[in-house]
Amino acid sequence: MSVGDTYVTVMGWVGSDPEFKAVGQQPHATFRIGSTPRQFDKTLQRFVDKPTTWFTVDCWRILAQNAFDSIRVGQPIIVTGRLRTHEWTNDAGAQVTRVVLEAFSIGHDLSKGTTTFTKNPPRAETASATSPAFTPQSTPAETTTTPYPPDEYSVTSLPLPATTGPAEAEAA
Repeated sequence: MSVGDTYVTVMGWVGSDPEFKAVGQQPHATFRIGSTPRQFDKTLQRFVDKPTTWFTVDCWRILAQNAFDSIRVGQPIIVTGRLRTHEWTNDAGAQVTRVVLEAFSIGHDLSKGTTTFTKNPPRAETASATSPAFTPQSTPAETTTTPYPPDEYSVTSLPLPATTGPAEAEAA
């Protein structure tokens, strides 16, 4: 983290499928997210949509690969990151400015649905941008990968003692 950065969390809907490429030796993915606030209108007695704010989201390294494998248009997501301003002169000679959300973390909004999680392999086994294994998946990761062996954070199910439900307790 650096001083003066603007960190934000945006809740919204994916507006474009991620595009994946390598920039130098680093994996990079970019996509759009739209966030539409809703406000209760007392005269209409219902919630109404306010104007949608659109963000371009940039992802780097393993987050880029995982976003490409996991995110699809129309899905509700939450993105945390920092705002970056990109400025350039276009072909017409006009100065252009675009604000980009450089993502640190992305997740599906579980208040809107469910998802399945597939853990990344340990870092030593992660493919680099120069290896042949460094290619975006054509389908979501959960349909093309195999589970990884358990690590030190594995959860072991414990047998639970039998309990008496409310209906059984009243009958007793």
